Amino acid sequence: MDETNQAAVTWRKSTRSNGSGDCVEVADNLSGRVGVRDSKDASGPVLLFDGQAWQSFLRGFRQEHAVD
Repeated sequence: MDETNQAAVTWRKSTRSNGSGDCVEVADNLSGRVGVRDSKDASGPVLLFDGQAWQSFLRGFRQEHAVD
């Protein structure tokens, strides 16, 4: 994703972010894709996932981090 495209994207951090700077930001307002970037490097690389891949990631994450 080039800088022009990134400027038009709305990025958000997790509400669980603790302010330590070790965060990722997610943009889910893209047409059919989800962007993920390092919050410390806003002009750096962006990983792009299609909707199905992102949902699979979230399911796996939730299963791995489920509270017993």
